[in-house]
This record gives sequence, C-alpha cells and structure tokens, in this order.
Amino acid sequence: MKFTISSSELSAILNTSSSVIGSNSVIPIIEDFLFDIKGETLEITATNLENTIVSTMDVSAEEDIKIAIPAKILIETMKTLPEQPVTFDINPDNFGIELTTAFGKYKLAGDNPEEYPETSTIQDAESFTLSGKTIERAITKTIFATSNDELRLAMMGVYMQIDFNTVTFVATDAHKLVKYQFGGIESDQTASMILPKKGLNLLKSSLSSADDVKISFNQKNIFFEFDQTTIICRLIDAKYPDYNSVIPVENPHILKINRSDLINSLKRINIFANKTTNQAVFNLSDKSLTISTQDLDFSNEATEQIACDYIGEPMSIGFNVKFLAEMLSVMSTKEIEIQMSSPNRPGILVPTDQKENEDLLMLVMPLMASY
Repeated sequence: MKFTISSSELSAILNTSSSVIGSNSVIPIIEDFLFDIKGETLEITATNLENTIVSTMDVSAEEDIKIAIPAKILIETMKTLPEQPVTFDINPDNFGIELTTAFGKYKLAGDNPEEYPETSTIQDAESFTLSGKTIERAITKTIFATSNDELRLAMMGVYMQIDFNTVTFVATDAHKLVKYQFGGIESDQTASMILPKKGLNLLKSSLSSADDVKISFNQKNIFFEFDQTTIICRLIDAKYPDYNSVIPVENPHILKINRSDLINSLKRINIFANKTTNQAVFNLSDKSLTISTQDLDFSNEATEQIACDYIGEPMSIGFNVKFLAEMLSVMSTKEIEIQMSSPNRPGILVPTDQKENEDLLMLVMPLMASY
C-alpha cells in the first residue's frame, strides 16, 4: 500500500496541525496524525479531543489507505527535507511504515487507525460566513481579556452571540471586559455559545485574512471551514455571566487623549508601580491628566502629565496600568475616550472613530485611588 506526496506541502500542514497535539497524553494514539486516503485526496487529522484540525491535500496513491502515524518523528523528518516527492509504503498487517526519499529509506512504527478517536461531523448545524479578516480582528480584540481561572470555566472562553445580521464577541476575567460587535453578515438565526480560547488561537494562526470562513455550529461543537482546512472546537458547556449588567450607562466624565501618548506613558509609569497591583492614580482636570504611582516596598515612584481634553468635574481614579496598556494596544485609532461615572465605578474605553458596522467597547475595573 503506497502513496506519494510533496514533502513541502505535507510539512506545512503538519506544522499547522501539530499545535493541537500534546505529549504524554492519557490516550497515546492522539499523539499521532491520522492519514486517510480516498482516491487522490489525503485527509490529515490531528486532535487533542477538545480541538481538532482536518486538512486535505492531493496525493498519488495506489488504493485507499488509512494509517495513524506518530506526529513527532514525522514532523522532524519532513522539516529536514527540501522539496521532493516522498513515498510512504504501509504494511497493513503490522502498520509498519517505510519512507522513501531522494536521500534514503526510513522505517517507523505506525498505529492502528481504528483506535483513533472519531471526528465530529457537521450534523443538525446552523451556518453563516465571515471573512478571515473579520474573524482575526474579533479574536485579537477579545481573547486577551479571557480568564485563566479554571473555577470560572465560562470566562476561559470568548462568548459569541449571533443576532441575525449582527455578531457580538465578549471576553472578561472580572477585572477587564471587551465587547466587540459587528454587522453586515448574512444570517437568519439567533444563537449564543462560548468558544474555547485554545481553539480560537489555533484558528487565528491557521487562517489567512483573505479566506472566507464558513462557520457551522450545533449544541456541542463549532466548525470553521476555509481553504482546505476544517477546525472543530468543542464548545464550553457553561453559562456566561450577564456582562451587560456591569457596563455603566451614565458616564458624564469623559477623557479624550492620544492613544500612543497614553500607552507610552503607562509603560513608563508601570516600571515604578507595585508589581502586584500595577496601580496608578489618574488625576483628571481640564486639559490635563496627571498619572502617578508608588511602590512603597522599594521606594519607587513616578509622575507624568499628559495633555488631553476632559469634560467633567476634577476626579481621581485608580487603574491597573498593565490592563489599560493591554487594552489600548489592540485598538487602532489615533485617539480614544475613557468614560467614567465615579472613582468606584468601571471606566469605559472606546475609540473616538468607530469603523462602519463595528462597535468596540472595553471596560476596566477601578482600583483604590489612594496609596
């Protein structure tokens, strides 16, 4: 049982797919790639049971073949080869594999493909299409705000809500929150689900911004289909918190400031801040923002003043400057607004110029405004 394949094409697929393969797994066979050849098409599957990536490519084969191949040794072998045809000769009796290249022959032990976990299929699923550029932007603007706390399972993912022609992505860790909404899609459904962070990172690293992505989902899984690749993610089975309830509606104190100036100031200020709290105090008055911080343990302190436009009564409010810098770094506008109601209520960050059909809102919880 033989088939021949391009070494560079295979290496590119293996490198992308390998991100879902772990080591020392409880189920050893998921440390393999599953090769499934039907006609002149090779389907390569990699999974960690939570996330699965399936890629297809052309192949020259004598017959239909199915084999599980250890991922690590195959990836390392393909990396060392320049572009050339590689022939795989499979022994169906013991799953032995012999590779033939221009440099020589190599033997390794494969595994029984029937032991490989069955891949979820698109059944009873709803579908819509987004551009790769839109998905990449949504992931970038939200995923950093997810939680790493395993006791808050829902917050470890990104909440996606579909409301006919509008999609909303939300992420929060209870200290910061991002809500990114965009319209203009063609959909006739309403649904909501929690997408796993690892699956979204895999999707972002795999797709091209030029790709159109077909998104299908059912009660358990979400499927992203683009080019010759399908990424399948198991949805997080949890109830997402009511994020709208923590977003203040009335915010009469409004700070308008150059985004780059504020980011650079925060980075300098944070050098002198307490490394546990990353706290700084914003003292706001007409045309001026003064940011100050102290680390009493090491007698460090810093103060900077930045020109700005400010509407409202003079106010002092404390923020985690690391969180603020993180939020500002995923924005793209020249100027941003920070909207506030009081020193003990969250601050709202928004771009001054929103793109058409887009609405980005970020929320950061305040810290005590005194040391």
